[in-house]
Parts: sequence; C-alpha cells; structure tokens
Amino acid sequence: MNDSSQSFVKFEKIDKSYDGEVLVVKNLNLDIAKGEFVTMLGPSGSGKTTTLMMLAGFETPTNGEIFLDTKPISKIPPYEREIGMVFQNYALFPHMTVQENLAFPLEVRKISKSETQEKVQKALDMVELGNFGTRFPAQLSGGQQQRVALARALVFEPRLVLMDEPLGALDKNLREQMQYEIKHIHDRIGITVVYVTHDQSEALTMSNRIAVFNDGVVQQLSTPDILYEKPENSFVAKFIGENNTLNGVVKEINGSTCEVDLDNNFGTVKALKVNVSEVGEKTQLSIRPERVSIEPNNSLNTFTGKIEELIYLGDHIRARLDVCGNNEFIVKVPNEGSFSHKEGDTLNLGWDSDDVRALDI
Repeated sequence: MNDSSQSFVKFEKIDKSYDGEVLVVKNLNLDIAKGEFVTMLGPSGSGKTTTLMMLAGFETPTNGEIFLDTKPISKIPPYEREIGMVFQNYALFPHMTVQENLAFPLEVRKISKSETQEKVQKALDMVELGNFGTRFPAQLSGGQQQRVALARALVFEPRLVLMDEPLGALDKNLREQMQYEIKHIHDRIGITVVYVTHDQSEALTMSNRIAVFNDGVVQQLSTPDILYEKPENSFVAKFIGENNTLNGVVKEINGSTCEVDLDNNFGTVKALKVNVSEVGEKTQLSIRPERVSIEPNNSLNTFTGKIEELIYLGDHIRARLDVCGNNEFIVKVPNEGSFSHKEGDTLNLGWDSDDVRALDI
C-alpha cells in the first residue's frame, strides 16, 4: 500500500449499506497515488461500482471518509469534485456535435470561447479524432463514440478520471485496441485513473495496481504480475487467469513450504505455504496451467493425467486432463510441432514446489 501521506485518493474505513443492514462495501481502506492507474476488479455485486460511485459523489458512505488530495469530499457535490467520468453507454448528447459535446463541461465552468475551442481541439487530437468535431454522435462508430466520451472526461483537465466498464459495449477486437489506447493516453498525460471492470485481462493489461473485490471486501491489492503469480487466497487465484486446483490436508510444515496429502489418497504434494497455518488444516492447492510440465525430467511433484480433450489454439495446445480426481485440469503446451499425444492417452506431469501455492478453502 502507498504511504498515506502520498495518497491522492484515500478511502478510510468506508462502509456502505443501502438498507441499513447489509453492507455492500465493508471497512474499505484504500490509498491511490497521484498519476496511478488503479482498477477495481470483481464479479457483479462485489462492491466495486458502489465504491466508484462514492468517489464520484453519486453515493454517500454510510461510515468513514473519502479524501481527494488530502481534503474530505463526502459532503462535496459531484460537480464540485473536478472529476471526469466515462461510462459504458457513452452518455453523449445526441443533438450536439462532437465539438459541442466536448465544449459543454467547459461552458458550465464559464471558460472563455477561445480557450474552450483550444481545449476541445487538444482533447480531440489526444484521442485521434481531430477532424471529427462537426459530426454528431450517431455518425460515429461505437469505438469513436467511446473516444469522444473519453475526450469529454479529459477536456476540462480534471484531477481524477473515473471509468465504469467503459469498453463493455465494444466488440472484442475494438475493446482490446481501446485498452491500449487508454493505457497510452494515461502514460502520456499521467492523470490519476480509477477504473472498474469485471474483465480480468482488461485489468491486467491496463493497470499499475488492481484491487480485487469480493463480497464488499478487497481481497488483494497488488501489481498485475504479483496478483497473477502470487495470489493470496483461493478467490484471487480462481478469479485472475486460469487456475488448476487440488484439495488436500496439510501433513507437514517446514518454514515457507508444506506437504499436503491430496484427498482420496492421490499422493503428496510439496507446495509453498501461503495462508495455511497448521498441520491437519484443509487446503486448496493452486497451480497455473503454464507451470505444469509434460514428461518432466526432474520435477519435485510428479503425477499422471489422462487426456480428456485437446484444443488447438495456434500458438499453444490446451489440454484438459483428469489429474488426481480433477478432470478439469488444464495444461498449456507451447506449439513447437512436437506434441503427438491424443485424447485418451496418459501423460506424466510435473511441477516445481515453487509453482504450487497452498491456499485457504
């Protein structure tokens, strides 16, 4: 976590309830540094959008306080917070041209005509729509409309930009292209961005740090690589990327490692001890598909698996196997032209103890 003295956005002991009974956000403490791109990631109903709406001023915390640049903002109305917003449905005015849409937030702020024109052109150039100012939203593609919405959020040079599932309505290719564009704009202008999505690859692509929400609580707040490589609990391991699981009971603990007896006597696995604390405790082991070797030479953990399904994906082959009672065990095999196995074959598999994590159930 960032040192709170450097926090540009700070959530301090935030609770949110709509009915006075159920908390949709629970004791949230989150610090975001100036210029950071932080994504709130989680399934529907996990509290991420509610958190964003409290920061925007459209919802009020039940308890706690939100600070922007060290100043408490819970009692400040949305339009006085100097925050730019980008929504999934663009929210452009259909009867106004692109230029007029962008000029609107500047006119509300009583900015002169000449300065407004200059800022509008600069914002349009930033999203590579410099020549589209006289068009109406209906004359633009979905991706172009989303760029206009982004330009409008940036045009008045806000202190902070909030984005709520802004790419959800776009098709896959366009969505990926826009992810890179937003990332590059952020890198160029260095504005602080808080982004909400339930799409994990989007979060991994764009963010400096990701806060994974579940049931109103941040499960882990880390950089994309740490989140993927070192999930702190089984929810994060399952939610971020593909993940193989094997269940068992802790047999032995040796410092930072442990030995786990797999359920149904399938054998023993040596693993990293992440959040198990005692012998006899139930645990779920987490292993990423790309960390599993086929026909390994010298892995510490070796097992056999029967191929249930093979899917050819160009650069790799995705093999689904039955391993230790889990028939959804995935292995990604790089396509180097040498994979000759068929469905029904039995393979030897292995993985290093450093690549398997003993987590809570």
